[in-house]
Amino acid sequence: MSDLQPTPSGARLIGCAGWSIHKDAAAAFPEEGSHLERYARVFSAVEINSSFYRPHKPETYARWADSVPDAFRFSVKLPKSITHEARLRDADELLERFAQETGALGYKLGCVLVQLPPRGVFDEAAAADFLPRLRMRFGCMLALEARHPTWFGDAASALLEQHVVTRVIADPPAGQPGPHVPTTLATYIRLHGTPKIYYSSYPPEFLARVERQIEKRRAGGDVWCIFDNTAAFAAVPNALEVLHGATGGGAAAA
Repeated sequence: MSDLQPTPSGARLIGCAGWSIHKDAAAAFPEEGSHLERYARVFSAVEINSSFYRPHKPETYARWADSVPDAFRFSVKLPKSITHEARLRDADELLERFAQETGALGYKLGCVLVQLPPRGVFDEAAAADFLPRLRMRFGCMLALEARHPTWFGDAASALLEQHVVTRVIADPPAGQPGPHVPTTLATYIRLHGTPKIYYSSYPPEFLARVERQIEKRRAGGDVWCIFDNTAAFAAVPNALEVLHGATGGGAAAA
């Protein structure tokens, strides 16, 4: 088991998928430092998606960890070689490599994100074998975003609960046939953009509902809220609005 330290109970971890700062949002950040250093002086968390496509050296993770405040946390996406190519099977060597790389983040590794392919059908035997192997290597939060309806049934929920893996609240909720069913007390929200995924900016009333949900769910544990609508640079402004307290009305977002 990793000796990674968990974030404090009820942490409010708001950020984006990546730390790029578009010129239109630059005024909200300090002028000095690298993009990550400037980003981390405003936000408390970031999601690293590049790890899904290619490995990073431990030295790179260590440099990133050294660039941010003590309370800052990284979520790192599991490589597609494990989720999409191996389909969670026979992945010990790949998992070990990933654990060694990301271990350089130390206690600032706050979460490992597992995003499954849209056609990734729930295979109970494969999942029951894989999840304890993943948990054995990471003492931080584990979050899983499934996108096939079979991952939202009772058997999948029971496995996620057993291995303390948080089911992601996604917008739009791909594959989810009904209301969100949590599997841990912690929360991981991924906002991809609606109606145009990865592009659309969220309106103020939606962001206000997200803000209220974050405050409500913090009573149970840490709440991550990651904006992944980065393609048209909407993520940072949306995240800033939630960070500083969106205003508006409406029903709960999740």
